[in-house]
Amino acid sequence: MADLSDPKAALHEYLRGTREDLIWKLDGLSEREARQPRTSTGNNLLGVIKHCLNVEAGYFGPTFGRTFPTPAELVPMQAFDDDPQADWYARADETKDGLIDLYRRVAVFADQTIDQLPLDAPGQVPWWRPGAQDVTLHRIIVHVTCDLARHAGHADIMREQHDTAVGLGRENSNIPDGYDWPAYVSKLSKLADQFG
Repeated sequence: MADLSDPKAALHEYLRGTREDLIWKLDGLSEREARQPRTSTGNNLLGVIKHCLNVEAGYFGPTFGRTFPTPAELVPMQAFDDDPQADWYARADETKDGLIDLYRRVAVFADQTIDQLPLDAPGQVPWWRPGAQDVTLHRIIVHVTCDLARHAGHADIMREQHDTAVGLGRENSNIPDGYDWPAYVSKLSKLADQFG
């Protein structure tokens, strides 16, 4: 475990943990199950992974003058001109295992950026509006961790809807063991009905 008294190490630890929790949500799913749309806007677990790996590659790459070693594996910026959702689903030629592998390689790339630069290292986000593009590594770690955490929450709900699998992470579910969930849901429904 990282020395969490060091700000950079603490930020990095939370980013790594959130990333791993996202990938964990795909454990045991078939290719179809990972791709299956789970919301009215098509959100799906594999699409969340693809989006997040592209987020990390972009923010820890071009923002700091670095290029991912195999950029052709990422969604190019011009793809969004034709399909604004280009990084939210796996194409037919992409696989669950392939995208997880790509995310792990992007993670190594992102971690190298974080390890090699100080928190106050300047960067510039090319796709942000002019006048707001200048950033620091510190800001980007916070920004990306918040973005990934939001999507980890999406993944939590989508996985629970699929097969009731719940939990914060591999090591700690943060869910009470043996809890009577139907009774709990019934209790909450009765409370809600009082306001109907």
